[in-house]
Amino acid sequence: MKYLLMNIFLAFIWLSLTQKFRLDEFAFGYLAGYLVIWFTHRNTPSKPKYVTIVPKAASFASLFVKEVVKGSLRVGLDILRSKPQIRPGIVAVPLDARTDFEIATLASFITLTPGTTSLAVSDDRTVLYVYNVYLSENEQDTIDEIKNGLEKKLLEVLR
Repeated sequence: MKYLLMNIFLAFIWLSLTQKFRLDEFAFGYLAGYLVIWFTHRNTPSKPKYVTIVPKAASFASLFVKEVVKGSLRVGLDILRSKPQIRPGIVAVPLDARTDFEIATLASFITLTPGTTSLAVSDDRTVLYVYNVYLSENEQDTIDEIKNGLEKKLLEVLR
C-alpha cells in the first residue's frame, strides 16, 4: 500500500511539473513513478510485493482485454452469418483457485468475456461449471484455455 501511494504521489508530482492535468499525463507519470520505484528496488533481495505485482496485473489486464475483443468479434461475426457456427455446451473446469474471493473473481471475469458464462461452483469448491457458446471439438481444449489463461494469470496477481 505504501508503494502504491508513493507511485500515485509521483504521478501527481509529474502532473504538477508538466501542468497538463490529463489522464494520459497521469498514466505517463504513474508509469515513470513505477519505473523509479522498480529501479530503486531492483537489486534488493526481498522486493516489495508492489514491484512484482504491477507487471503481473498488467499481463492479466492485457490477456483479459484480448479475450474480450476476441469474444466480441467472434459473437459479432456470428450474428452477421446466415448460419451461425455456435457449438454451445457446459464444461466442468477444475479449479486451482481456493478462496471464495479467488473463485468469485475468476467467475466474474469469465462471465464478462463474451460467449461464456459462469453457472455454478461445486459444493466442495473444486469445480466451476462454465457455459460456452463456442466449445472446442475437444472439451479439454476449452478447459485448458480457461485454466492456462484467465485462471493462471488471475492467481498470479491474487497470490
